[in-house]
Amino acid sequence: MPVLSIIACGMFEDELAYVLSQDHELKQLILVDNRESMGLIRKLKSENCVPRTAPLDRVPMLLQSGHGSGFRLLTKPLMVLPFFRKLHEDMTLKAGQKVTVVVNVLKIALHVDLDLLKSEVYRNIREMAAFSDGILLFYGTCGHALGKLEEDFADLGCPLYFLKDCSGETVEDCISAAFGGNDAYAEAMLTCRGTGAIYLTPMWASNWSQLEKEGKSSVDFDSKYLKDPKYSVTGKIDTDLGYDPEFDKNVREFACRFNMEVRDMKGSVEVAKRSYEHARKSVLGSPK
Repeated sequence: MPVLSIIACGMFEDELAYVLSQDHELKQLILVDNRESMGLIRKLKSENCVPRTAPLDRVPMLLQSGHGSGFRLLTKPLMVLPFFRKLHEDMTLKAGQKVTVVVNVLKIALHVDLDLLKSEVYRNIREMAAFSDGILLFYGTCGHALGKLEEDFADLGCPLYFLKDCSGETVEDCISAAFGGNDAYAEAMLTCRGTGAIYLTPMWASNWSQLEKEGKSSVDFDSKYLKDPKYSVTGKIDTDLGYDPEFDKNVREFACRFNMEVRDMKGSVEVAKRSYEHARKSVLGSPK
């Protein structure tokens, strides 16, 4: 059974919950058991999608136990009956269209230190490639820290897939993905030309203050930086996913703190959806 692994920044939690809960042809869904996966698990359960969990070093064992050889052994005597033989053939055909997905969510704070981000993503790619037929990176180029993944892993033996927009370009970051791609991101910045703007997704709106308290705020979300009068717009990116009922409240609190105007901006889940579907079809041997 093909295995598609996903290595993801926690900022893509909503998009992951959406694409995974919409995939009704999964053989099994396994989340690497860590602190960063808890929010995704809650959102998946809200969509009646209940994943299995395991520490990363136990995932290979979990994959091996999911082959169902015991079931096939028990039903083998029934194959002489036409009804059961036809049922088995139908199940086998349908199983050929299914994949197992393994999701490893990494710390949101990694992007603050680009060297550490690169190191952790690369380490997890190497570890997960051993049991994967393909790995989808739910990251952008992230300040070009991940801009050479294809080149650096050319001899990996496990295909890598990326979040790409409709132009085939890997998105710059989670904000670009939320807008629908790099061109849409550039257009949004043009609408705010002449004023400094900070763009918030639901995950950014709910996490930036905690990162600041932990002393892990990025330059873009540093309080001293944001108090500069040139920053006057908070862009609220709405992708219509609705996992966070506090999104509007969080954005307005952010804007009020830094004396900014809130501007509603249309977002999209198309980058995440298209990229996931492409990676899924690719590991099944039928890429777009």
